[in-house]
Amino acid sequence: MTEATPTTPVKTTVHLLRHGEVHNPEGVLYGRRDGYHLSERGSEMARVVAEAIKDRDITHLFSSPLERAQETARPLAEARGLAISTDERVIESTNIFEGSRFAGGQNALRSPSTWRHLWNPWKPSWGEPYKEVVARMKAAVDDARDAARGHEAVVVSHQLPIWITRLAAEKRSFLHDPRKRQCTLCSLTSFNFTGDTLTSIAYSEPAGHLIPQRDKAAPFSAGDAPEERRP
Repeated sequence: MTEATPTTPVKTTVHLLRHGEVHNPEGVLYGRRDGYHLSERGSEMARVVAEAIKDRDITHLFSSPLERAQETARPLAEARGLAISTDERVIESTNIFEGSRFAGGQNALRSPSTWRHLWNPWKPSWGEPYKEVVARMKAAVDDARDAARGHEAVVVSHQLPIWITRLAAEKRSFLHDPRKRQCTLCSLTSFNFTGDTLTSIAYSEPAGHLIPQRDKAAPFSAGDAPEERRP
């Protein structure tokens, strides 16, 4: 009887792609609101990313249902001849400040009435619990890995869900300064797997040269509000 040959685990990569810059002249924290589309520069960012990775072995493309994510996914879908599969699990996190303005003198955090929501930065007290964000994102990443096994998948999502998922994967504290998240516009946070085991995480900014200098100092920014109106 011939002995079975052990199967070598295949390598798979799941890239978490943050959406491009959004047209947001009022400086609103738009969250899950409809009607927020990529700016002209954001559309260019999406094209640059697609051009940068179109020759990779990408077999599956998933996206948050929000317009800015779908629009970011579109150039890559066209370049690779892929359908965009919408995944509700990679949507932006909820936030009590959604709809508030954070530009110039309109910064909602300067109002004492909002401070009661800021008492617990570990949970956080102002929005969807980080543990819940990680649970839904991890499930989506695992499914993307299984779908593209032996190849690569791209998941277009949003800054906080991507960053919190990375912190969890690296066993780091959820407590962090939003201004120091390594997740700029149209960046790629790449999860590399051998079989089902996460072996490494890589980060790159294919469209980094298109990000305004003011946003490099405040990477949580995702809109094209005039410079003088930014926080």
